[in-house]
Amino acid sequence: MSDSLAARSLDHVALWVSERELIAELLCRHLGMHVISAGDDFTLVGIDAREGKLTLFDAEPPRDRGVLERVVLRVGDLNEALRRLPPGLWTQSNGDAIDLTFPDGLHLGLTQAAGADYDLDHVALRVPDPGAVASWLGGLGFERRDGRLGIAGRQVTLTSGDGVETDRPLLNHLALLVDSVAEVRSAAEARGFEIDREVDAENTLAVFVRGPAGILVEYVEHKPGFSLT
Repeated sequence: MSDSLAARSLDHVALWVSERELIAELLCRHLGMHVISAGDDFTLVGIDAREGKLTLFDAEPPRDRGVLERVVLRVGDLNEALRRLPPGLWTQSNGDAIDLTFPDGLHLGLTQAAGADYDLDHVALRVPDPGAVASWLGGLGFERRDGRLGIAGRQVTLTSGDGVETDRPLLNHLALLVDSVAEVRSAAEARGFEIDREVDAENTLAVFVRGPAGILVEYVEHKPGFSLT
């Protein structure tokens, strides 16, 4: 991993959903989040704009799980988190984690871990060839850690499965926070990675790189005066 592709954190996970308002309401009511930003076709939710977040983009139903197994949030006290959940939202508890099923077949999880409650802990992906995907992500700013891929205190796990490319995926993209989008673009082009697009938004700059199994990675840079809360 080159310094130019080094990332500061796994900033957010972006999802395609057909029940955007309902999912955002459930996340805010029961999982400690609030709406950080919203537009005509998206809602950004999280516990803080500078922590791990979820971006919900409008999409037509039905949605396919594709490569996305689940998104897992961390809590300090799993039993207390379980007591706060309404009946029907969580599906099972296996001792050290709780699985939750949301609209659109979106699977979320809670795991007991150090850090801020309901911050992003890890993303689990199912891909046909975990080794190949790990090698690709390992060249794009992720660090290999005992079979997982890490970014600061957050991780991506890869398992072998039937998560295949689909034209109706739940996963839109994974987003990494970096110091310089321009440096990332130069390093990615030098390595022959496919640049999908660039975005110049009010608070951020971003470049998107497309990889195997339909996985899209966004590199996002906060502009001076970044003010989301």
